[in-house]
Amino acid sequence: MDYLVNTFSNLIHQTAFFNLTWGNYIMILVACFFLYLAIRHEFEPLLLVPIAFGMLLVNIYPDIILSAEDSATGTGGLLYYFYELDELAILPSLIFMGVGAMTDFGPLIANPKSFLLGAAAQFGIFAAYFGALGINALGWADFNDKAAAAVSIIGGADGPTSIFLAGKLGQTAILGPIAVAAYSYMSLVPIIQPPIMKLFTTEEQRKIKMAQLRPVSKLEKILFPIIITIVVCLVLPTTAPLIGMLMLGNLFKESGVVRQLTETASNALMYIVVILLGTSVGATTSAEAFLNKTTLCIVALGLIAFMFGTAAGVWFGQIMRIATHNKVNPLIGSAGVSAVPMAARVSQKVGAEADPTNFLLMHAMGPNVAGVIGTAVAAGSFMAIFGVF
Repeated sequence: MDYLVNTFSNLIHQTAFFNLTWGNYIMILVACFFLYLAIRHEFEPLLLVPIAFGMLLVNIYPDIILSAEDSATGTGGLLYYFYELDELAILPSLIFMGVGAMTDFGPLIANPKSFLLGAAAQFGIFAAYFGALGINALGWADFNDKAAAAVSIIGGADGPTSIFLAGKLGQTAILGPIAVAAYSYMSLVPIIQPPIMKLFTTEEQRKIKMAQLRPVSKLEKILFPIIITIVVCLVLPTTAPLIGMLMLGNLFKESGVVRQLTETASNALMYIVVILLGTSVGATTSAEAFLNKTTLCIVALGLIAFMFGTAAGVWFGQIMRIATHNKVNPLIGSAGVSAVPMAARVSQKVGAEADPTNFLLMHAMGPNVAGVIGTAVAAGSFMAIFGVF
């Protein structure tokens, strides 16, 4: 009888109910909310579903991301090995290759002025950087220069670059909150951006129709990734892992001679990497690591940076509208953040609300692609400043 009692007692105490804290239950609810947004409202489900599920797993079974060094058996948890690929910048770089293979750079080539809109939207990054330093000075959170730089990249709405920079700058302690904040804001682009876009534009301005973009030749599309790689990587060699993989993927697509590689990079490989990256990022959000003052500051700074970047893009769009005598719709400036292609779709949607016959998607793709390059350049600039290679 004692044997049965002890057996059942051991089984009961092995359940998660005896080990979870209130913080774990809060994070489980947050994970379920993210799953609701992804499944019910389709907010970037390819990213949000694996992130939310990783969040769910780690708050029920924390050892799923236990490091090999901390394990009594010398073997780490499943998601620990996925996470190692994040820290080594392997998964973010592969994501960039997939994005390159899926994206048409033609609108940016046809309208090089889009680079200016993409650059303008990066002001959110530097606003967050100085904001983090200000928070550190006030004693609200402990952000040194490198931590402030890692947090600031959230303003570009670029999850892979946020993970890449945090890993390179040695900010692994806050990598999880940074990645979750960046991907969350990428998913919430359709909610966050429209009010800001409408605030800084009039209905008449939102109705502006832009002239059709010129055709881009095959030669231009082939030369573009090669030239960008040479120029950017010569100036900022630290951007090579991101810019190089982005342009390699695009060269696969535009060369037309490696269709198998294009299909693999943009489909099978891309989706495998998203699963590994999403679940491992979600698994960094244990209650102990996530429910603290520093994380709240990171989430708040990320939101402010993203909103500021959107506003800066629209403001520069207004400047271009004035300079071109109403030939540029300022809405496309909001697409200068790096959330491809969601930000461009939001520009199209807001423009269509003002005039259903207005078609801004291809015009917005130029700043959107420029934003991807701009965020990678900003990350490379921080690495160069801090002497990290």
